[in-house]
Amino acid sequence: MNRALNGEGGGQEPRWLSDEEQRVWRSYLHATTLLEDHLDRQLQRDAGMPHIYYGLLVQLSQAPRRRKRMTQLAIDAKITRSRLSHAIARLEKNGWVRREDCPSDKRGQNAVLTEEGFEVLRRTAPGHVEAVRQAMFDRLTPAQVEQLGEIMHVMAEGLQPQDTGADLPWLR
Repeated sequence: MNRALNGEGGGQEPRWLSDEEQRVWRSYLHATTLLEDHLDRQLQRDAGMPHIYYGLLVQLSQAPRRRKRMTQLAIDAKITRSRLSHAIARLEKNGWVRREDCPSDKRGQNAVLTEEGFEVLRRTAPGHVEAVRQAMFDRLTPAQVEQLGEIMHVMAEGLQPQDTGADLPWLR
């Protein structure tokens, strides 16, 4: 099918996916879309929040004094600063997070997990880990888990270049 898309454009022939690569790519898209939907539905049902918000609460719960610079939080969550700002505003509205000025940098802000936010996370975590386990780890052998971990590590490393000109979400 991809070869049929190649029109008159001159230049170098695209490196089309082989039939096997196309099959794997589509399986990956199918599985990751279904997994994200599964986790979002579970978290909406159990805590009234999307998966991305849960991830932010987890990041804050694991940070020293349950606070993290907004810039670092965007990096760790792999999201744009704009998306982070919107998410933190919603979490603030729920009383789960508050912002405070950064003492070492008057332009910076910290996101702080409140006691109420920590309690929501504490109540929600068991159901969430069960949803993750049921959807992913219970379906894989230990060898497949190890292989998947290695594959995801290689992919993440390749997609997160260290040079200063990289187009990464938290730099936008």
